[in-house]
Amino acid sequence: MYDLFIDSDEDISLSFAKENNLKLISMPYIVDGVTFKPYEDFEIFDAKTFYNMLRGGTIPTTCGISPTDYCNYFEPSLKEGKDILYIHFSRKMSGTFMALDIAIDELKEKYPNRRIELIDTLGITICSYIQIRDIVELYKKNATIDEIIAFHNEEVQHYATYFFADDLKFFKRSGRVSNLAAFFGGMIGIRPLITMSKDGIMTNIGKVKGKTNAINALVKYVKDLSVDIENHLVIIGQCDAMELASLVRDSLQAEYNNKLSIEIVDVNPTAGAHCGPDTVGVAFYAKNR
Repeated sequence: MYDLFIDSDEDISLSFAKENNLKLISMPYIVDGVTFKPYEDFEIFDAKTFYNMLRGGTIPTTCGISPTDYCNYFEPSLKEGKDILYIHFSRKMSGTFMALDIAIDELKEKYPNRRIELIDTLGITICSYIQIRDIVELYKKNATIDEIIAFHNEEVQHYATYFFADDLKFFKRSGRVSNLAAFFGGMIGIRPLITMSKDGIMTNIGKVKGKTNAINALVKYVKDLSVDIENHLVIIGQCDAMELASLVRDSLQAEYNNKLSIEIVDVNPTAGAHCGPDTVGVAFYAKNR
């Protein structure tokens, strides 16, 4: 037996986690000196209030968690005699994984007969979410840890994610995006197009002018790269930008004669603090990233 762990940077709702017996790790963020932990301090993320706060000039900071925190999350399962499989956001995007490694070393020494395995989604937010949705289906069918790891190794590069941001000050502050030209932020109406690379790094791949062109660019990426899309979920992530997200959804459905299964989700607060309000993206099953 094993427990399946996820973290709050992957856009999974508390209700979905409870429904599917997932264990939760909260990635905190700080506002005006106060630390907030998703899932623990609130059950439902109030996206509108959070992103309006960012629009008003308050910019949260994010931080990792300690080895002790990781141990506190994992140890109850180990004490029950269960193994652990943790699906996490990209290791390339946070220093918190140094603390995770320390915790795992400690726990393996304490529980030598238990397994602790990791799956790196090489993504964050909807890029991780779409993978978790497929893995959860296997988990519900009693797939073993090794079967899920094998599935992930085979499929991880088929989960493509593309998105555009509205205000680059958030990305420039965090430094989370490679190849992001600073002058973009000073050009009115210019929106960078960003992808999750095959190595799990947010990478700027171009720019467009205007919301319509940005939406059309996302749709084109889906058209050009998708594989068997009618038999896979399409996930649209939005940072209090439901109108834009709905336009992306409607454009995709128009292209595919309303045959797509599309879900729109709120981008979680720790990821949203870096990309900012009015960011919209799409994750889908593709030929390659």
